Amino acid sequence: MSDEEARQSGGSSQAGVVTVSDVQELMRRKEEIEAQIKANYDVLESVSQKGIGMNEPLVDCEGYPRSDVDLYQVRTARHNIICLQNDHKAVMKQVEEALHQLHARDKEKQARDMAEAHKEAMSRKLGQSESQGPPRAFAKVNSISPGSPASIAGLQVDDEIVEFGSVNTQNFQSLHNIGSVVQHSEGKPLNVTVIRRGEKHQLRLVPTRWAGKGLLGCNIIPLQR
Repeated sequence: MSDEEARQSGGSSQAGVVTVSDVQELMRRKEEIEAQIKANYDVLESVSQKGIGMNEPLVDCEGYPRSDVDLYQVRTARHNIICLQNDHKAVMKQVEEALHQLHARDKEKQARDMAEAHKEAMSRKLGQSESQGPPRAFAKVNSISPGSPASIAGLQVDDEIVEFGSVNTQNFQSLHNIGSVVQHSEGKPLNVTVIRRGEKHQLRLVPTRWAGKGLLGCNIIPLQR
């Protein structure tokens, strides 16, 4: 493979869209060149050539051409190695550029996929919000005792409850639902969502025995549905 062929091959790879097959072909060519380089080194290192290598002189101490090696074969092998090493460098550059293009294209595709997935999720969420409307409360905090678990959690009088642990507008039937959740959650944090002056607030309430009555220290009343 000449330098001109390498440049032409590199140009055609950059002009079109690089594929995995292109990279595989470049890797095959790289391995082929490496095998040829090794074969030429084997010639230089062979017994018949006295392990002359790439740098051993080809003349004797008196300046005459050495008679113990095949000078033509040595020169040819050395020339081949130099040319093949240049070809190898050119192919490796093509491999690097091709892999870079593939990686960049994969990143672009991932970004597009993520953007489309985000757009679809937002569209679906917007559709659900429009169909369901704003969250509806099913109960309201009527009173709170100072120092109680409810007070510590940040509940306030007139907070409208949208979610209380696993209880929500969809499954709420009576205050017994809340009482059951509280009894089974003593010492465990409950996620409570309330509407306060038109804004949604997320609270963590831990039903706990305290100096007052009950595990919450607040009075909750159901709202008319």
